[in-house]
Amino acid sequence: MTRARLVMTVAVLVAAAGCTADTTDGGSAASCAGVVSFEGRRYLPSGRTDFTAGERLGTATVAACDDTPGDDEVAVPEDTTAAYAVEGRDRAEAVAVGDTPAEARLMEVQR
Repeated sequence: MTRARLVMTVAVLVAAAGCTADTTDGGSAASCAGVVSFEGRRYLPSGRTDFTAGERLGTATVAACDDTPGDDEVAVPEDTTAAYAVEGRDRAEAVAVGDTPAEARLMEVQR
């Protein structure tokens, strides 16, 4: 699977599942879908498209995810992708990930 397809797959999973899942106690638990790690920080897709990806910073890890145990079709294996600077943002707050800066998606640090 190409990195671009993996990032798109993760983005679709996030859009379909949202960022939380219900728990039995009425609260919510964070979903693993779309989580990317870079320089010891975890980032989630922001959904924003008004950004410019800049220089390549290194390699980010796309976390393995199985939000629906028992459904092998939804499981996403761990992978890597390029991480890019986001113009006007500190990389401790946001990075862009994808095969190229033009195809990159904005990721914001998980709080």
